[in-house]
Amino acid sequence: MLSLFTALNIQATEKEALVDGSISGKVYDASLNEPLPYVNIVIKNSQGEIVTGGITLEDGTFKITKIPEGNITITIQYIGYKSVIKELTIDRKNRKVDFGNIMLEEEASGLDEVTVIAEVSTIQQRVDRKVITIGKDLAASGTASDIMVGIPSVSIDAQTGDISMRGNSNVRVMVDGKLSNIPTAQLLKQIPSASIKSIELITNPSAKYNPEGMSGIINIVLHKNTMIGFNGNTSVGLRYEKEAKFNSSLNMNYRNGKFNLFGNYSNNISKNVNYGFIDRIEQNTLQNLDILDERKSHSFKVGLDFYLNDKNTLSVFTNQNLFNGGTNAETDIFFSDTAFDQSQLISNDGDNTSQQYNFNYKLDFNKEGQNIELEVDRNIYNGDSRTDNSFAGFIIRPDFFELNDTERDRTTINLDYVDPLSETTKLEFGLQARLFNNTINYESDGRSQNILGDYIPTSTYFDYSRDIYSAYATYSKKFEKWTYQIGLRAESVNVETLALETDLDSNINTSIPFNNDYFEVYPSAFFTYSPSEKNSYQLSYSRRVDRPGVGQVNPLPEFSTPLISKFGNQKLLPQFTNSFETNYTRTLNNRKGSITAGIFYRSIKDEISTVVLIDRADLNRLILTDDNFDDTSAFGFEFSTNYKPTKWWSINGSFDFYSQTQKSISERLTVPSEIATENDIVLETVEVDNLAWNFRMYNNFKVSKSLSFTAFGFYRGKNKSIQFDVDPMYFVNLGMRYSFLDDKATFSLNYNDVFNTMQFAGEANRPFKQEIEFNWESNTVAASLSYRFGGGKYRAKSRKQRDNDEKQGGGLF
Repeated sequence: MLSLFTALNIQATEKEALVDGSISGKVYDASLNEPLPYVNIVIKNSQGEIVTGGITLEDGTFKITKIPEGNITITIQYIGYKSVIKELTIDRKNRKVDFGNIMLEEEASGLDEVTVIAEVSTIQQRVDRKVITIGKDLAASGTASDIMVGIPSVSIDAQTGDISMRGNSNVRVMVDGKLSNIPTAQLLKQIPSASIKSIELITNPSAKYNPEGMSGIINIVLHKNTMIGFNGNTSVGLRYEKEAKFNSSLNMNYRNGKFNLFGNYSNNISKNVNYGFIDRIEQNTLQNLDILDERKSHSFKVGLDFYLNDKNTLSVFTNQNLFNGGTNAETDIFFSDTAFDQSQLISNDGDNTSQQYNFNYKLDFNKEGQNIELEVDRNIYNGDSRTDNSFAGFIIRPDFFELNDTERDRTTINLDYVDPLSETTKLEFGLQARLFNNTINYESDGRSQNILGDYIPTSTYFDYSRDIYSAYATYSKKFEKWTYQIGLRAESVNVETLALETDLDSNINTSIPFNNDYFEVYPSAFFTYSPSEKNSYQLSYSRRVDRPGVGQVNPLPEFSTPLISKFGNQKLLPQFTNSFETNYTRTLNNRKGSITAGIFYRSIKDEISTVVLIDRADLNRLILTDDNFDDTSAFGFEFSTNYKPTKWWSINGSFDFYSQTQKSISERLTVPSEIATENDIVLETVEVDNLAWNFRMYNNFKVSKSLSFTAFGFYRGKNKSIQFDVDPMYFVNLGMRYSFLDDKATFSLNYNDVFNTMQFAGEANRPFKQEIEFNWESNTVAASLSYRFGGGKYRAKSRKQRDNDEKQGGGLF
């Protein structure tokens, strides 16, 4: 009996020793003094192993229970903020710990992300970027191209998909901090909007960033899911006006202690109708265009993160993209004073593939925040297309075909080192190599004319190579209310191009080589001042470069119709910009939201602008190309706000205004074209002062926890370009959103361009007086359904994204 009693007593003592503890607290944004939802709380034992964790609720609070006794480390981390690390011992005397209010301070380097989607999109001004977090209201838009319409300072051409920021198209678009070989318009249309976590407008990037893009960088940050166990999400969307547009995505992730395996599939299948006219009033010529565009894209991604130990992480992933599409277009030309009507049928079909392979190794040192990281990224693109051109009516030229084969590869190697010298200072430096090559093989059986006016078969080979080697360093220091960062980037650039044109009848070759080597430095400086919790000021400067894109230097036609063609200029030089920007952010009382206002100024050297020429072979045709011009400048003002008038109504609004003087040259005829000769062509210097503004307002009305309605309004004021004076445009979108199945599923229904007012219209006076109007499928009804599945409590280790200074760890979509 004594031995039995002793054994039972020992067991009771052991059970008493197995203490389960708990921690709680509330997390705030230190600068805004607002609660932060969805912040990661990760708990590790003394061996550095994750034992449990959780995330904060909507009001910033958290409580984690069933924590085993012993020494533990608690890490509170959130994307874009410095981690807070606390050490604690759980025992019988210290079982329940309340940390109270925990203040997270913003930093340049992002941390792990959360896949929980907020109800309403928000706009936040940070030191070097504006971050638009995509909520459920914008997540139902359809594709990334559709979302861009509602993003402050960003404009997108509905026909071409070309994107611009602050009135300038010289902008770089990245996905998760990485450039892609996929054409931007195609890329934006194949990313489902439900896959996007946030969009970052980096209008004045620091020396750490690639300096390309006068307007800056648009970085699309996608959702990742790296919770323990198996998790995933899926979405499907359908849009319709005249033709159906379908997109879907599936994202899956599995993680255990050492491995994180992720993969996804997404697609975009659509037909798109475009139509319009060009009316040349003085020439009595009307050109109608009807275009049907078809797209089918499929994207796959698979990757693996391997956590060797707490200090070493290896990551690899690959993206594979398949695209097939084509365009069927008819353009009819009517001459009101003659019977010489013409028509052209254009039938284009093509496909392309794109592959991305990425390797990343990160070593964390013992000092908190000190690390070195190596990344190698390889992109390969192959595309080919055939275009058949046929003609009818009063036209003397024969039918012809065009074959186009494009190969493009890009290799980027980065080595980055970060050293927090103290709690208030940080040093970063790194090396980068960017190797790019693009080759195009073009063949036609009759596009070109010889000196006798005969149409001849030709073959053109174009090779463009650009190698860039860079080194950068930045130093930052924080005082009580002040923060500054200074940096310098040095780059050596080597550009080689070769255009080789062959007359297939005579077998005569014409070779045009062009080389351009240069060395440049790009300084940057950032200053922030926060006199109180409600007020913050930012001032920044950076030097940037716009290197001509392949399309701008490619001597082959980008497009060609009976009245207009566009070609590149092989000898186009880069333009350089000194950019200044200042912003003010005010947090409103009672946590009603915030407002941000800012102004910017750009000084531009060797400006790249469009040139309008008259085709010597046909004086009724125009030729568009690009060239360098004198120095110019641009300035603008921006205002954005998040405001919540009531608990059920929230507003995101923005207004932007910009002004730029554009310089170019344009040819014109001094007499009517039907009697004109080359001697009647005169060259004019053109200078256009463009004043443009845009207004956007997004309203979200929350009826209940599950049901909400949205209303979005947009107005673009009149603006000018070298070619056209563009009329104002406005539209209104309405929508509803319903969540069910414990908020895991969301159904959205949207009616876009309610009053059918979206169109591109305007007039021009050079080189001919003309009126234009183009329309597309904007008056659409769209429905989407998304669903999250699986579960988990805490996140995997982060992984840096190159070129957007954020970290990542999961699937593409």
